[in-house]
Amino acid sequence: MKLILFQLCLSIVPALADEQKPNIVFVLADDLGWAELGCYGNEFNETPHLDRLAKEGVRFTHAYAAASVCSPYRAALMTGQVPARVGITDYLRPDASDGLSTDHVTLPEMLTRNGYATGMVGKWHLTGYKHHGAEIELRPNDHGFAWNIGSEIKSVGNGANTWPYVFRKQPISWLDLKENRLGKEEYLTDRLNLEAVDFIERSAKKEQPFFLYLSHYAPHTILNGRKDLVEKYREKHPPGKSGRVNCYLCEDAGLGKGDPGNHWAGDHNPHLAAMLESIDDGVGKIAAKLEELGIAENTILIFTSDNGGESNVTSNAPLRGGKSELYEGGIRVPLIVRWPARVPKKIVSEVPTMNTDFYPTLLEAAEVKADPKQKLDGISTLANWKDPKSASEREFLAWHYPLDRHHFLGGVSGGAIRAGDWKLIEHFDTGEFQLYSLADDPSESKNLVSEYPDKVIEMKAKLVLWRKSVGAQMADPAFEAEKE
Repeated sequence: MKLILFQLCLSIVPALADEQKPNIVFVLADDLGWAELGCYGNEFNETPHLDRLAKEGVRFTHAYAAASVCSPYRAALMTGQVPARVGITDYLRPDASDGLSTDHVTLPEMLTRNGYATGMVGKWHLTGYKHHGAEIELRPNDHGFAWNIGSEIKSVGNGANTWPYVFRKQPISWLDLKENRLGKEEYLTDRLNLEAVDFIERSAKKEQPFFLYLSHYAPHTILNGRKDLVEKYREKHPPGKSGRVNCYLCEDAGLGKGDPGNHWAGDHNPHLAAMLESIDDGVGKIAAKLEELGIAENTILIFTSDNGGESNVTSNAPLRGGKSELYEGGIRVPLIVRWPARVPKKIVSEVPTMNTDFYPTLLEAAEVKADPKQKLDGISTLANWKDPKSASEREFLAWHYPLDRHHFLGGVSGGAIRAGDWKLIEHFDTGEFQLYSLADDPSESKNLVSEYPDKVIEMKAKLVLWRKSVGAQMADPAFEAEKE
């Protein structure tokens, strides 16, 4: 009789587990290139926790950002729509009043409606700021997050990464953090990691499924890592030559002119490695807390980046280019997904995916039906998570990046489309096209336009129709003529 009862209990436990909605932890790095993690082949940076995560889940080799810069990626993540449809195709300036509209039904809104505790820690960048004169400022809680901390209240990216988070002689901190929790030398990434772990613990005690969005500012320039870790990597390998003739942080630290602090080293950058180690340490703390609380099995843990690395402080090789560019180095990003209850271990997926896919995928994982009012461009890739050999139903991926002037990192106004292993890039200002076979040439070194003119015509036609279907806008006369 006891044996029968024991077997009955064993049969009930999986059934009960199946009824529980999964917790979701989404960790986003800022400007982290495809080639920076150990599990992607990097031999300088140390990322043991992320490497372990890859062994415990699925590592994607063809994951893409919806844009090569910050704000459009984040808009696509929140809405499940391509940036061209959202209307945010470039990074938002500090005084912008055209941030993410509350007309959208965002991913956190959908999860909140369906019983999730929702929290966000860190970088938002989907609004302008009142501090800079923006008429409208929309915060994470305006878009469905019930709890939020560590988000910016003014422009970011100045390297003020240590308490009290004030850059040079500016009058205020650029963050909403009111109190110090880690001592005099509190480092921003460490603080965000702490807040993330605390949210997980609070939510677990309430026995409520949760969605945590941990959005790091690291390793966005001005790179400025934690001092002890910077020294560790400086001793590990001499930093490469600096790409800057001046560095405010070095001058303020009394190090003199130039870049003696190696903040802008073009390779073996000790600050980049240090900032990445701080991110990795946080992933380790999150994973440990999930284990301690007994909820790791049914928690989806995702790690990725919002675009490629800046080519002035790193190389995205073997991929070409970097942040702001539509070459692979600007839009292909690392992506690791672990979900022990559903996702197999030690798997590598080569199926192309874009961050617009997270919205429908996570809704399906949580067994939540999408709101018909929110048009979704992404598709659920849950089947591919569970079986990386399963094929995608998507015909192509496309990008729209119209600019009034070239990006300061080198990006130009253009669009791109990937269909199968073929990729076409269009430059709006010159009318130039570039065609690459990614299977044979992942570095995009040989332009095949003259060799495959029919393929150019075919892919251009798809790109034009796609732009019309998503309502892509651009003031360039050549683009307007194309639509007529």
